[in-house]
Amino acid sequence: MLYQIYETQRSLMEPFADFAQAASKLYSNPLSPFGQNPFAQRVSASYDLLYRLGKDYEKPSFGLKTGDVDGVEVAIHERVEIDRPFCELRRFKRFTDDPATLTKLKGQPAVLIVAPLSGHYATLLRDTVRTMLKDHKVYVTDWKNARMVPLSQGEFHLDDYVNYVQEFIRHLQGIYGNCHVISVCQPTVPVLAAVSLMATRGEITPLTMTMMGGPIDARKSPTAVNNLAMNKSFEWFENNVIYRVPTSFPGAGRRVYPGFLQHTGFVAMNPDRHMSSHYDYFKDLIKGDDASTEAHRKFYDEYNAVLDMDADYYLETIRVVFQEFALVNGTWDVISQEGELERVRPEDIKTTAHFTIEGELDDISGSGQTEAAHGLCVGVPKSRQKHVEVKGAGHYGIFSGRRWRDSVYPQVRDFILKFNDGPTIAGSGKRSTALKAAAPKKAARRA
Repeated sequence: MLYQIYETQRSLMEPFADFAQAASKLYSNPLSPFGQNPFAQRVSASYDLLYRLGKDYEKPSFGLKTGDVDGVEVAIHERVEIDRPFCELRRFKRFTDDPATLTKLKGQPAVLIVAPLSGHYATLLRDTVRTMLKDHKVYVTDWKNARMVPLSQGEFHLDDYVNYVQEFIRHLQGIYGNCHVISVCQPTVPVLAAVSLMATRGEITPLTMTMMGGPIDARKSPTAVNNLAMNKSFEWFENNVIYRVPTSFPGAGRRVYPGFLQHTGFVAMNPDRHMSSHYDYFKDLIKGDDASTEAHRKFYDEYNAVLDMDADYYLETIRVVFQEFALVNGTWDVISQEGELERVRPEDIKTTAHFTIEGELDDISGSGQTEAAHGLCVGVPKSRQKHVEVKGAGHYGIFSGRRWRDSVYPQVRDFILKFNDGPTIAGSGKRSTALKAAAPKKAARRA
């Protein structure tokens, strides 16, 4: 019922938000009679803020049309390489007429960036993708809003997430021989599981695995986010935060953890900071500080755009990662796309170099949580391991913004380049075909 109430409220607010937007433009127009009022700028700012607080935020676009490669501007074409019910694998292909630059592009490493499925869209990693495109062929997982996925497409479990990652890795390996994987926040756990399962089966694993600010071991330096997941029972989450999608969406009837609840939790973590930010935005509008107001809009257009997560995936993540600590305890079993139960064994990884990155001030994944991966991947030589704590960086600072571009990215780039030579894999196309054919078996097993 809560979801229906929220949607009703949002529908009722929509005309008021539209009115506020129109009124703001009317008072800010110097040619309008209303714009001649000495308080016009202040009134316009008030209406603009009201519009921003009341509007509905849709999924943003990556909007990456061009990029820079060693001073040469290249065109970027974004396309969907693989389309699955709950995720699209997007590629950002670069084009240039400069022969030297084209040769350089062809020789650069292929990187799969696994975006978090934890409330926000993959566009949250726009700065990550933009920066990586300087020196890499870039692919990213673009997770779909569960309320837009019809029930006929089936369920989505944490196992499916792991299997998607393996499929995408094999896709890149089939094209380039091998690839590198970067996981940001939540996916550090399923990505480590995916690579572990590939190693256990004797498959060639990615050349490197970079894990950034994720809860590999959420018991270490638990944050407010960790404490909520650990201190509430599994039944509490199922009974209090899971709702069915209303009939107005394609996914009507699907059980989800609604995005608006997740967003409420985000804001509740730092309410004073958000209030101060909106007040500063109001003052900047009055002053006519276009640069500051545009920066505010860009941030909150992304921050306020949230998606629903399938209930099975969300609840299993709570249980496996934050309550049973199944990865670090060695008790995590994943159902493969063939319908087989497989134990996750990070110790079976032998050749994949791994790099863990944490932010000193991270209030989502605490200190030591990501670094714990090194204690699990004992089969990887110390010479192929690296850990960095980014001083002064919060959670978002390790993959977006100035610290990411100036401090973190150069180290990620150099780490990938250092271990870019490795074994190749062949026949992954056949493997993918076999996996697709096996999908019905998995569905039948779960049914």
